[in-house]
Amino acid sequence: MWCIAIAVVWVFSLMPPPPMPDFDSSDKVSHFLAYFVLACCAVQLFRNWAGLLGAGLGLVLMGIAVEYAQGALTDNRMMDAKDALANTLGVVAGLATRLTPLCDLLLRIDGRRE
Repeated sequence: MWCIAIAVVWVFSLMPPPPMPDFDSSDKVSHFLAYFVLACCAVQLFRNWAGLLGAGLGLVLMGIAVEYAQGALTDNRMMDAKDALANTLGVVAGLATRLTPLCDLLLRIDGRRE
């Protein structure tokens, strides 16, 4: 599922942009939330810090690569460093859930952890 979610982010990032609400930061909020969710999922998947930090680094690099691809491969999107920053902040916030009781939420929902 996590790999599918990553693929969905790539697809939506390279598609023509949908109409967005009027406020200036709506695009940045979308970037933050997408990468926050991906990083939260990584927290559920990777139990040790090395794997989790590797996944986090991979997500940050993916966020930068997506921005580059938007500028280089599409005519209807443009590269934006602020989007890459929003992606990175989403990853950091998502990884921070490792330090909270939410770190094993999916296991608790599934009944594998009390």
